[in-house]
Amino acid sequence: MQDYEKLGAFYLGREHDLASGKTGTAPLLYDAKDLTTHAVIIGMTGSGKTGLGVGLIEEAAIDGVPVIAIDPKGDLGNLLLTFPDLAAADFEPWVDPAAASTRGKTIAAHASAQAELWRKGLASWNQDGARIRRLKEAAEFGIFTPGSTAGIPISVLSSFDAPSAALRDDAEAFAERIQATAISILTLLGIDADPLSSREYILISNILQHSWQAGRSLDLPGLIGAIQSPPIKRIGVMDLEAMFPAQDRFALAMQLNNLLASPGFATWMQGQALSARSLFYTDEGRPRVSVLSIAHLTDAERMFFVTLLLGEIIAWMRAQPGTSSLRAVLYMDELFGYMPPTANPPSKTLFLTLLKQARAYGLGLVLSTQNPVDLDYKGLSNTGTWFIGRLQTERDKNRVLDGLEGAGAGGGPFDRGAMAQTLAGLGKRVFLLHNVHETEPVVFHTRWALSYLPGPLTREQIRRLTRASAPAVPVEPPPAAASRRSDAPGRCRPGGDDHHGAPGTRPRYPPVFSAGHHAGRRAADLLRAGGWSRRGLLCQPYPRYRRAAGFRVRRGACRRAGGTRLGLGGADRHRYRRSRGSATGGCGIRAACCAGAPSVRLSWLGARLQDLAAHRSGAHALSQQDIQTGLCARRERSGFSHPAAAVRA
Repeated sequence: MQDYEKLGAFYLGREHDLASGKTGTAPLLYDAKDLTTHAVIIGMTGSGKTGLGVGLIEEAAIDGVPVIAIDPKGDLGNLLLTFPDLAAADFEPWVDPAAASTRGKTIAAHASAQAELWRKGLASWNQDGARIRRLKEAAEFGIFTPGSTAGIPISVLSSFDAPSAALRDDAEAFAERIQATAISILTLLGIDADPLSSREYILISNILQHSWQAGRSLDLPGLIGAIQSPPIKRIGVMDLEAMFPAQDRFALAMQLNNLLASPGFATWMQGQALSARSLFYTDEGRPRVSVLSIAHLTDAERMFFVTLLLGEIIAWMRAQPGTSSLRAVLYMDELFGYMPPTANPPSKTLFLTLLKQARAYGLGLVLSTQNPVDLDYKGLSNTGTWFIGRLQTERDKNRVLDGLEGAGAGGGPFDRGAMAQTLAGLGKRVFLLHNVHETEPVVFHTRWALSYLPGPLTREQIRRLTRASAPAVPVEPPPAAASRRSDAPGRCRPGGDDHHGAPGTRPRYPPVFSAGHHAGRRAADLLRAGGWSRRGLLCQPYPRYRRAAGFRVRRGACRRAGGTRLGLGGADRHRYRRSRGSATGGCGIRAACCAGAPSVRLSWLGARLQDLAAHRSGAHALSQQDIQTGLCARRERSGFSHPAAAVRA
């Protein structure tokens, strides 16, 4: 065993002499316990930040410390490229063909050269394939891709589950969880989520508080219904309708509904539940290194997911007993925009909370950035370890010098001029380590990474890598094929047992859409994306939406150009005709069905809508208005009070 293989000591490199430009032979060991006071890695592009971060994560994994690594660039997926045999065949699928062509080599020859380069590089730092094998055996590695199926997908719906009783009893933690969830939802919609001035935030946070205090969980469809018909009548001392009228609430609900009905959002509801416990450990208790790749997401989607994740980590952290040892690591690459010095994005408060409180629970944060001016000063003041690489501007150097002077080094005097000269002499892969637990700073050269580092991974590479090495995680089963049964119960019993499929499967009946927002071909596209072919339910309460969708009324039933007639039988036809002449009957039924679809009787159409409302795992949303509209199709009295739902061609 090498002299650096010590439990609780991270082998990061060797001390480096700036005057001579030579690197020593003695290993630089970083005490893992010091990471509980958090660390920041600062350096311009090309300074070696990624290599240092990868090395630190590798050391944590070898020591059995689980890691969650948030990866906005796509570099950290390289942690899964570990080849103990250092064989050229292992490197070949991951080398850059363009680099091989530039060097005038074949891909196989270039892979062989890379394998030899890695073998010699590891040997120069007293490492070999046996240490790579030890890394692979110490932890389970996986790339998680929220909003994509390239890696291991993550479902965000469970993030609205009611917190544990212990967390609900902690007033501060409970308020933080509500705030994080509400802000993340509104951030995804592009709505300003100021806790004091945003009525959308106030409404959603009150809905979450009301449901969670009762121990009831919510998902997005349930939240949409609660926004339209809130379980509360007053907010503060004001009446709900005066503060947030029903018409405005419906507009907010439709924004969420449109998001949920989007085919692209379906991937956010696939995969394992977002759980800090599952990301840190496997079901068997084995430590896990979870790389959360968010490079494919938009800025709003990144903020949405990071905010949900931080809230989940805080909830997990507060459930742990206190410790002075390093229990887990949260690594964030390229922190720009998540904890700025002036703006207040939803992630900023959560990061500051972790920096202030995570130490007591043994959770260490490592934050990486190119420019120190991008970080809030309060955050920098709560980090005990600074890894400072080559800086690009004088402004960055002055900001670092100000921070180091404020932090001090072992309580001794701070020589600003000498420190400025040291920072100016830093080169590639050479860092200044300032640790408040040590008496003086030290300059070191980072070691050779155990993982192969070809650069950011593409989606196809992530998909290929995940298939080969992804851990076994619970994934929701694919929805079953839609049934074509046309028989139905004699009465409309909302939520009746015979309207539901097996738990965890899609119901027999297709999703509901609002024609005002998904008319015509848009609805058909959504149906096909949900696996329903051309069958689906379409709520059409207004004539202008009927015309926009291409429907036309025809003697007691409707049909769409090119479709077949929807048959109405017996009493249903009689009621329909009566509704056409009634003062409150509205415009009656407007419907159509595609060729081959079964006829639908109004006596059970409302039950079908209620069936969809109860099925929370459906791919699309069902608004409360759609439910009420459909339930009007079945009344004990004759006639209609609202227009009914319709079957979509």
